[in-house]
Amino acid sequence: MTACAIETTAEDDDRDGEHPGRDGRPAACTAGLTITANGAYAARLAGVGDALYAERWTLDGPEPYAVPLPLDQPEEPGTQLLPLADGRVLVARRVDGRRNTFSLLYPTGPGTGELRLGAVEAPGSEHLVLLPPPPDGSCAYALCVGPETSTLWLVAGGAFGPEQVAEVPGRCSGGVWLDRTGRMLALDRRQAGGPVKAVAVDLERGGEVTPLLQIAEDSDDRLLLADPDSGLLLIRSDAPSPGHDRLGWGVLGSLLPVRFPECLRLDDAAVTPFAVQPGQVLMPETCAVALRIDAAGGSWVGTWQPAARRMGHLAAPAGWLAGAGLWTPEGVLRLPYATAGAPCGLMDVEAPPEPSPEPAAVAPAETAAGPEGAAGEPRVCRPVPLQQAPLTDRKPAG
Repeated sequence: MTACAIETTAEDDDRDGEHPGRDGRPAACTAGLTITANGAYAARLAGVGDALYAERWTLDGPEPYAVPLPLDQPEEPGTQLLPLADGRVLVARRVDGRRNTFSLLYPTGPGTGELRLGAVEAPGSEHLVLLPPPPDGSCAYALCVGPETSTLWLVAGGAFGPEQVAEVPGRCSGGVWLDRTGRMLALDRRQAGGPVKAVAVDLERGGEVTPLLQIAEDSDDRLLLADPDSGLLLIRSDAPSPGHDRLGWGVLGSLLPVRFPECLRLDDAAVTPFAVQPGQVLMPETCAVALRIDAAGGSWVGTWQPAARRMGHLAAPAGWLAGAGLWTPEGVLRLPYATAGAPCGLMDVEAPPEPSPEPAAVAPAETAAGPEGAAGEPRVCRPVPLQQAPLTDRKPAG
């Protein structure tokens, strides 16, 4: 179950890793609610004005409910939260403009317990952001992005406080788990002013880096979501239309080209995937995908499957925490919302019916970009496959 996604857009060309969020601030998740990988717990900053506090949601019971976790001092607006599978909530706070402190919050009687874990220095222009919850939910990672190097930290779940686990050359953003064990992590990396390319980081091999996406040589290729069961990848790239990002899909380890369906391209709205249906083993074409659609009139929910030719549109519940949600393996989309009358709610939506398969031939709108044609000739699009899966033919990327 995918809780959230990190993405950058073409507007971040000179700032990847520094400003991965759309609003120009570092943010691990575009949603106001972060959900564990198993869908059992979630966490968010609640409260009004300066009176902010951590709030934990329990989602795996008969009815969802929220538990406030206030401390003596309110939390700052930039405080980052991440729920663990045991119900505790990791809190990351920026202190004195350079130190990032980490604590675990948990309910204890009428109050809130706090276990302090330690701190990580991020001086100067460096930024630290929590990565999405790992698959097992027993630990937490953070990415510290410097001018030329990005450092991966284990900030919860280690034996002696925060531990540095990998150092990746280049400025990295994103963060998508590629497997169920928490071994392979995908990051979007830019080196020496070049294009953004998604790479895989092997945490069991000292942070070894291998190429993951290479749609065209000079294209920006970012990974937004991945489903380990089916291998489905949701990708944003400007390969089909240089200078304009498109939403596409591929399959991890496949030699087939990345496809860019025309139905996912809306001229007057931004489309961002936030959840993929799990449990569809070896069936990426039938995985249901939930998409956040943002337009001038507001935000709503799209549903789509790779085998479909159309995207469905759903009205979001009142108070939807836009960009948050999860699929169950049975194909039910759960959308969290909070209103004055229902401060902790879930709306369940059934998955769309299985679509008829697409024709075998790939339409021009579904191919990656090729070289520029001669003067006066149209651009020729040629499909370029994904790189080999990082767990098979490893070739270090530096």
